[in-house]
Amino acid sequence: RFSRADVTSAERLADGIDAFIDFVGRITAWSSFALALVMGGNVLLRYVFHTGTVWSQELEWHLMAPICLFGMSYALRHGEHVRVDVLFASFPQRAKDFIEFVSALILMAISLMIIWLSIAYVAQSWSIGEGSANPGGIPGRYLLKSLIPIGFALMFVQALAPAIRYFQAWRRGADACP
Repeated sequence: RFSRADVTSAERLADGIDAFIDFVGRITAWSSFALALVMGGNVLLRYVFHTGTVWSQELEWHLMAPICLFGMSYALRHGEHVRVDVLFASFPQRAKDFIEFVSALILMAISLMIIWLSIAYVAQSWSIGEGSANPGGIPGRYLLKSLIPIGFALMFVQALAPAIRYFQAWRRGADACP
């Protein structure tokens, strides 16, 4: 059984994870602003000046990748992920806490699998110094591919925070869980 000191330590860990993910999310939000500027610039170049570059077009999805891969943990942190509440809403709080805990464990397992499966993919890209296949494209595509395991590591860490909280709530039989 957990002592009160262990619960406090676990909850502090969960709070620290949440603070870190919030920090990453705020930085990632600036990528969205940069993406809007790049897309606006590309539209302006194409339709007003009748020009454009492969590099600037590729930059759009190079900015989209961190938004998606880092933003998914931020969305989980703030409960903005997709869930089905049709049956869940009628369950007792203790059952909800247990389901949320198991869901967090499953998400952690899936994140670990994706990290594991992406390591060879990223390593191969690094080994060949992969860049854009398009002339005039962005070099260093291996850096972009490296965001895959990093993004899912953030997802794993963020899933740990609610796992801690819901497990503690389930064990205590709490009426509410943050």
